[in-house]
Amino acid sequence: MDKLLEFLNYEFPLGDKIHITIKVLLILIVALFIASYFLKLVRKLITRKLPTSDKVKFISVFGYLKWLIYVIIFLVTLHNSGVNVTAIFAASAALLIGIGLALQTLFQDIISGIFILIDQTVHVGDIIELDGKVGRVAEINLRTTRAVTIDNKVLVIPNHLYLTNTLYNWTENGIETRESIQVGVAYGTDIDKVKELLIEASKHPAVLVKPEPLVLFTDFGESSLDFKLIITLNNSFESAIPKSDIRFKINKLFKEHNIEIPFPQRDVHIKQQN
Repeated sequence: MDKLLEFLNYEFPLGDKIHITIKVLLILIVALFIASYFLKLVRKLITRKLPTSDKVKFISVFGYLKWLIYVIIFLVTLHNSGVNVTAIFAASAALLIGIGLALQTLFQDIISGIFILIDQTVHVGDIIELDGKVGRVAEINLRTTRAVTIDNKVLVIPNHLYLTNTLYNWTENGIETRESIQVGVAYGTDIDKVKELLIEASKHPAVLVKPEPLVLFTDFGESSLDFKLIITLNNSFESAIPKSDIRFKINKLFKEHNIEIPFPQRDVHIKQQN
């Protein structure tokens, strides 16, 4: 028995003020094992009646919380076993600061991912625009969101960008969106004819009849009369294709009716000095 006690009380010095015995290590292993079993039981009880999609999200969040609980149990067990936890923090202060700075962005991503899962601002299948990039959301994880662009490229978006940038959710109110096409014509052009041709060019299978296309006379430009054709598309994700088709048609109709699309011109005067 004495030898067993001597073995259990054998100390591993980790510093001048930190000593851990074999007994403390065994207690720590048992505590973590019991905590692991208890957390698995809690996870099964909570996810038993959840839908599959919500179950996957909860398990992702629970995975990070589980490691936080392990750290707390680890420190509490050491403290109750007589280990100077304060000395451990003091000895590893510089290391913890370095790790904290390195993981700052990671924690921002995780917290943002939790917010996204909770408030449901973005769903899989939504079309989003962030920092000038547009894509259809394919997967939402705790750290990143994956979206596929119209040219089949994958955007891997760190979740913290949702908190620091303006997010446009194109499909929050449905897949229909209002789009505009701008064009300028030369001064002296029959503007009523321009309006008629723009309405004609807007007739496209992807353009909705209601609300009706609208032509706005936006400005007297420096070298052109500026117009804006406003249309409603039935698929915002592929808006670039019908808008391109309409621009082709506008160019064709303008040529057929001798309507000029001007370009900026400058007169350069050269002064000669004697």
